[in-house]
Amino acid sequence: MLPIPNMAIETTALPRTLCDAYGHLAWRAMLTEVNLSPKPGLVDRLNCGAHKDMSLTDFHRSALAIQAWLPRFIEYGACCAQMPADAVLNGLRPLGMACEADMFRATAGVNTHKGSIFSLGLLCAAIGRLHQQKQSVTPETICTTAASFCRGLTERELRNNNQQITAGQRLYQQLGLTGARGEAEAGYPLVIRHALPHYRTLLAEGRDPELALLDTLLLLIALNGDTNVASRGGAAGLRWIQQQANALLQQGGIRTPADLNHLHQFDSHCIERNLSPGGSADLLIVTWFLAQISQVKHLHNY
Repeated sequence: MLPIPNMAIETTALPRTLCDAYGHLAWRAMLTEVNLSPKPGLVDRLNCGAHKDMSLTDFHRSALAIQAWLPRFIEYGACCAQMPADAVLNGLRPLGMACEADMFRATAGVNTHKGSIFSLGLLCAAIGRLHQQKQSVTPETICTTAASFCRGLTERELRNNNQQITAGQRLYQQLGLTGARGEAEAGYPLVIRHALPHYRTLLAEGRDPELALLDTLLLLIALNGDTNVASRGGAAGLRWIQQQANALLQQGGIRTPADLNHLHQFDSHCIERNLSPGGSADLLIVTWFLAQISQVKHLHNY
């Protein structure tokens, strides 16, 4: 276990059952996303999308390697609940990097879930902090807390020019895209304002959960300035994939199994253009996870 900053040690740890329950849910979120099929340009049960270097098995192995770390993010969030929110990220980073190293070992070097380690790590730490502070644990409070951890992150890591410019910095400078960092720092507005309400509405209407999730993915692709897409296809590729997703939604989206034909075609076109909306897939994982957290509520009264 990594050392916790001294000023935070007095706080009591959360029950193991609580950390494990949330961790299990976050692991299931990763599996739910990768098994969801057909997805445009993404790895699923039918094909490897626009990826030549990764398969469904890689994602399953990766999720399993990450699963062991998820309760530790929650414990860390609880243990540093007395720290200022913007000091939490420094301690989360070594945990995230160790988790990433296990992911790369499990996949023989393939980056399957780097984005999810970032988002789920933040959200799990936020859950731990909220529980420790006896605050209400809702999708909104979780995302607001995660945002407070990330205050100033975009400014520090994207706007400031380092000697070694990263892909993220390049896309920010060229296209103004802030990617996963910007979404986290803003409190996941694409999820809270759009994807989560959309998904919940579809489920409330009695839609098939898998079709509802595919429809929600389309909404995310239509709205998200996805840096995964932009790094492969530039501004034109991003505009194209957003327009395609939007057109499908305008036609009524994914309501019946017959509508899956449109997704199969979209998938083929994405593969031809070598486009993969991985950032939107990460946000779908966040959406499903937050939609399920009330399942763990009964463990709240410890």
